Amino acid sequence: MESIITSSYAVHFEQMAFSSLNSHLAANHYSKVFVLVDSNTKKDCLPLFTSKLNSNVGFELLEMPAGEIHKNIATCTTLWEELSNLDADRKSLLINLGGGVVTDLGGFVASTFKRGIAFINIPTTLLSMVDASVGGKTGVDLGALKNQVGVINQPEMVLVVTDFLKTLSERELHSGYAEMLKHGLIRDRSYWNTLKEVSTFDKLTSLIYTSVVTKNEVVLKDPTEQNLRKILNFGHTLGHAIESYLLENPNRESLLHGEAIAIGMILESYLSKELTGLKAVDLHDIKKTFRSRYPLVQFSAEDITEILTLLKFDKKNSHGTINFVLLETIGKPKIDVQVPGELFGDAFAYYME
Repeated sequence: MESIITSSYAVHFEQMAFSSLNSHLAANHYSKVFVLVDSNTKKDCLPLFTSKLNSNVGFELLEMPAGEIHKNIATCTTLWEELSNLDADRKSLLINLGGGVVTDLGGFVASTFKRGIAFINIPTTLLSMVDASVGGKTGVDLGALKNQVGVINQPEMVLVVTDFLKTLSERELHSGYAEMLKHGLIRDRSYWNTLKEVSTFDKLTSLIYTSVVTKNEVVLKDPTEQNLRKILNFGHTLGHAIESYLLENPNRESLLHGEAIAIGMILESYLSKELTGLKAVDLHDIKKTFRSRYPLVQFSAEDITEILTLLKFDKKNSHGTINFVLLETIGKPKIDVQVPGELFGDAFAYYME
């Protein structure tokens, strides 16, 4: 499987991944190598990583707690202090071994420590393989508000090794699969049709490859998210608000990222039918596909009001205007759409009916 070349680095797959890493380490002579894991990937993924690393490469292990709740500046401060105490300098390397929380936060830590050290991402979840592997977005949450602080900075390389997926639960695999389904909705109806027929997750490599290619094509054309790259946020305006609301509400069960985005995609598809011409038959297809894979979540009128107040924090907003990515048809999105407030209640009602 050929490596995917982005604007400044390569995404290497399967057998090529660790051979490329070992060659890179041998050629660059970093002063120190650090590996960041969380409490899950330390147990489940670090053994495979160390077994594939050249035995003469020594590294210092950094560990953070697992979970979105720890994707914050406090965790960054702890890691910056550890790097400093371990004599990291500007010629050091940080390898981020984990899911999206580890790669987002680790990339931000590396990008800001001593004004920037090199980093490599090894995503270990399906979500991070198809989403965080391309684009250079790094950052942390501000309270329950997603990804409010960060920078766009590119890694040295990304390694996609699907053996890591064996450590995941079915629920986590479905969470990542929501982002792949999104790629079909925003770029390619035939890819959407292929994905919605997949019933098991035992042979995903070629589909992961297609999703990474799809995201890379978008990012290459708009690396700093001025126009086209915004389409990657389909489902995320309402989805992120739902995810944040449930995360900070002690009386509600939180959702994984992909589960919240799946709800967001149904809601924003309904808005697309009302505002940008999405056909009713496509809306029904989208709702049926997501509802068959993800559990229904009930929202009260009070919940919906609280969720809508969080929309003002969305990163696509400009000059006080909340901007949505909607669909004209499957495979053809439209950016910077304003939504009349009276439609949100109808969208939630459609989702829950």
